[in-house]
Formats: sequence, C-alpha cells, structure tokens
Amino acid sequence: MKADPENPARRMLLKGGMAAATALALGGCDEDPAGTSGGANMALGHRLRDGTFPEPAREEKIGILIAGGGIAGLAAGWRLAEAGFGDFHLIELEDSVGGNARNGRNAVSAYPLGAHYLPIPNEEARGLRTMLRQFGIITGERDGRPIYDPEQLCADLQERLLWQGRWQEGLIPRTGLTPRDKADLAAFDRAMKAFSTRRDAAGRPAFAIPTAYSARDPDLLALDRISFSAWLDEQGWTSPVLRAHVRYACRDDYGTEPAEVSAWAGIHYFASRRGFVAEGSGDNELTWPEGNARLARLMAERLPDRIVTGQIAYRAKNSGNGATIDVFDTTNDVSVRYRADALILAMPHFIASRLLDEPVVPGYSYAPWLIANVTVDRSPGGKGSPLAWDNVSASSASLGYVVATHQNASRQGPTVLTWYMPLSDMPPASARRLLIDRSDADWRRLVRDDLLTMNPDLDGAIRSIDLWKWGHAMIRPTPDFLWQVAPSQRAAMKPPFFRAHSDMSGLSLFEEAHYHGLAAAEGALSLLGHPFESLI
Repeated sequence: MKADPENPARRMLLKGGMAAATALALGGCDEDPAGTSGGANMALGHRLRDGTFPEPAREEKIGILIAGGGIAGLAAGWRLAEAGFGDFHLIELEDSVGGNARNGRNAVSAYPLGAHYLPIPNEEARGLRTMLRQFGIITGERDGRPIYDPEQLCADLQERLLWQGRWQEGLIPRTGLTPRDKADLAAFDRAMKAFSTRRDAAGRPAFAIPTAYSARDPDLLALDRISFSAWLDEQGWTSPVLRAHVRYACRDDYGTEPAEVSAWAGIHYFASRRGFVAEGSGDNELTWPEGNARLARLMAERLPDRIVTGQIAYRAKNSGNGATIDVFDTTNDVSVRYRADALILAMPHFIASRLLDEPVVPGYSYAPWLIANVTVDRSPGGKGSPLAWDNVSASSASLGYVVATHQNASRQGPTVLTWYMPLSDMPPASARRLLIDRSDADWRRLVRDDLLTMNPDLDGAIRSIDLWKWGHAMIRPTPDFLWQVAPSQRAAMKPPFFRAHSDMSGLSLFEEAHYHGLAAAEGALSLLGHPFESLI
C-alpha cells in the first residue's frame, strides 16, 4: 500500500518485501525473545524421500484405507462414517491429525498453527453445511437458509489496517487517496461484483466454492492462462493502493505474489464468497481460538478407534482386485502391508507420486510460510480503531496477526497473537532453505521487531515467540494450473485409487479439501457397492 514518502524505512519495507523486512528486523539487538520452534516432521518426511524401510512383516485386510490425516483425509473418514461404513482406517505420518489446521496451546490460550477461520459457506457447499449442522455450528434455518451459532461467528471488530500511522476499520485505505486510487478501487470493486453475480447458462456461479461448481465459460477459463498482475495491467488499473491490496489478498490465501497467481485464482479471492445465511452478514467468518483445528477435532471425534498416527505410507500398488499399501509403523518399528479394496490418498501430489512411483507432474509448487504465536502480557492497542480479530499493517512485509482470545467476552489481560509471514518474494525452494538455515533467534527478532513496529505499546509485554515452519504449506495457483494441470491429474486417478487433497483444485482452502475428501469417500463407497445419498 502507499508508503509514507518521508519514511525511507517504510518505503524499503514496501519495495523489498521479505528481504527488506529481514534487513530492518535483524538490525535490532535487544534481549532475544524466548520460545519454541516446530513444524512438519522433517525427519519422517526425509525418511519417506529416502525410502529406507524394512519390508512388511505382516499383512492386514481392510475395506478402505485413508492415507493422510489433514482436512481432506478427515473429511473422507467423516463421510464414510456418516454413510454407515465401518471397515476403514485413517493413517497419518505426524503424531496428530489436522494437517495445516493443527493447533497449539499454552497457559493463556489455544492458538492456530496454520488455518484459522472458515468463511460462511456458499449455497453450493451442501456437504460442508451438512457437517456444520451436525456439529452444532449451524443451529437451524429460516426460509431455507442456515442460522449460525453467533458465538462461533467472528466478533466485532473483524479487521483493521494500520495506515499512515493510525488504525482504521477494514483492509482498504480510506484516507490520503489520490484520484487515481479512488477511480481504480471503484472500478475494481464494480468488476468483482459483476463476476460475483455472474452465472452461466446452467445457473452455475462464475466463481464457486468449491471450485468444482464453477462455470466453464471459455472467457472465464481463459483467465487461468495469465497472471493476476497481467490481467490488472490489461484493465489499466495502476493505483499502488489497489495493487498493494491485491498483493495482500494473493499472499493471504495463496502464499504467492500476484505476478505468479493466475487471474482466475486472483478474481476468485474477491468474487467467490457469497455466504449463504439466514441472518446477519454473509461475509462473516467462523473462527475459534485454535482456528480450524476445532473442525479437525470434531471430525476426528467421529472416527473413534479409526485413526492411527506415526504411520509412514511409502509404497502403493494396484493389486488387480484392490490396492496394496506398505506402511512403516514408527512406534513399533515395523512395516505392515495393507490389502484394501479402495485406497484414498489424502496427501499432496508430490507425496502421492512417490508412493505410486510416478514422476511429479510439472506445475505443482507449494508455498512456504513462517507462523509465530506470540504470547503477550496485554492486548495491543494503537491510535484509531480498537483491536480487531485480524490486524494488518500497510507498511509490513508480514500479513499481521490475529488475536486468539478475540472471541472471549473479556479481552483484557494476556493473549496470544498469531503472526503470519508467507515467504513469497523468492522461489519456494529458496524460501524453504531460508526457513531451515536462518537461526530461530533471528526469526524471533524479525517477528518481535515487526510486531513492535505495528504496536509500540507492546514494548516490554512480549513473553514468548513460538515459531512454526511450513515448508509446503499450500499449493500455489500459478497460471494454467487450476484449469489445465489439476483437471488432467484428477482424470488420471483411477479406482481402486482415489485422491483427496486441496491441491486437486489448486486452492488451499478448507472448502476445497473438504469437498475432495467427500468426493473420494463417495467414489470408494460406489466402488464397494455400499449405499449412500450423495452430499456433493
């Protein structure tokens, strides 16, 4: 967003992104913050990559095996259970399920380690609404529209932006705008509203969630072939305020810069949300202190005795009358061969390819993120609008922070701030290397200095900074991926194998992972001849 011309440090932050933020932050040498560091289990992941496992010592027969305990795998398990099918297991490499929707907890609060909210689902997300109703998140309906538990909807204030030294409500600057800024922002808003209301001849939305329900008009699909930046250039929208807001959006949902995001994905961010709700605002979010780990836990609770963690699936083959999958049990240090009638691979493409001994398809790339949960002795303040759930600075290379205790009636005293940084201004492989090579102490100083730049009132209040590093946090929706690469890969997967992961859509959204989990489960049930009423 627009820089303060009198502030060279702010200009450098805006211009240089992550590199500039690092240069500024590492310049501070006050007392280092304490904290822990975690992330996906790299030792187990590298063991899978290296393939050093003993041959199976025994075999087990099962109807359906789900390999992967992220949101897609949990959704598949939930769907099987709802259909009354009990002959299945879900195995997970990590010591807990949830994928990038896991959470942590300390004496102050639970907090997310990744995904932290779910927008009110669209009308087309029928399967997701069925689950939310079962969980008591949807409490009833009026005139065919759902009513949500108000305690689980994001409380006011939802968002605020630090802009020109003051906090303001919302994430688009309202003051100090040039005529060009105002014109481009207005034109962009009109265009997004037109895309949001557009339908094809069959009545499908131009941009749906899940994306499987989207229109297929040629001019819409053509948007996937160019970058979002290139599309904005074609419209002649050059306002730095608009471009900064678009950059924030692309980094927020995709961990990727606008020049590397397809225009279809970029427009989807702004035009796809049409929250289907009976009362209140359809653009609200469902959120909890632990983020989407709440939903992961509720799904896992429907699968008692079906989930086994610490399991490394390392080889899968079509056996002619089903599938075999070899799994290393890290607890008992033994390999087991499962003979399954159907196998659901609920994992990223690059891991599934390794299991199937297939080459990784070009076009798949994943965004690395750094997340920090910062425990503070008092809530942040600041000039202007009061503390919001989501707090963003126009002059920071980070995406700001969400407040874990925002849903609490009393927001006084200690809290946990979940701070997000997509490492988007360098190639993903370089960013993953940086996550590893840079010391935790340096990362904590970067987080601390960024927070204190946003909220100087937190000086002396930071108790700890707990880091969480995601090397492959989310699929990157680069041009040609959503409507070229992803569909071809969906078509290539044949029974008894079924895929369930958000990278099958190209958008790392809860709704996408959930949809593909349901679709894989229903495909497996059809293969086995088990009756069910479709939710997709």
